[in-house]
Amino acid sequence: MAKGPEAFRSISEAADALGVPQHVLRFWETKFSFIRPMKRAGGRRFYRPQDLMVLAAVRRLLHEEGYTIKGVQKLHRELGAKRFLDGEPAAPPDPAELSDLPAADLTPDARQRLEAVLEQLEAAKARLDGLLPPRQ
Repeated sequence: MAKGPEAFRSISEAADALGVPQHVLRFWETKFSFIRPMKRAGGRRFYRPQDLMVLAAVRRLLHEEGYTIKGVQKLHRELGAKRFLDGEPAAPPDPAELSDLPAADLTPDARQRLEAVLEQLEAAKARLDGLLPPRQ
């Protein structure tokens, strides 16, 4: 008989559902403070449906989107739990919106250096975009 969607899952069931080994789930618990399965006497872990959603988001970010552990930690910290689960990436600010902001006490020399770096970054991005296949 299959468990219902709201039933708790053992670590082996959670690992099978996510397609990762059990030791990976234990490792993620040490790296991500927001992964907290319920533990019974003897240390047996039981994962709630919302725990599985968090684990699925972590797996997607690490294995499919190429984030590092520190990157996932930062993303969770910046987005908060709900937006993290919704899969909303941190959108880069629109440069047009930033042009109205006052300069943060930059000297003319510092501003010129920053503009030169920005030009180099934009040129590098254009070169990389030319090398990559189009996204589908």
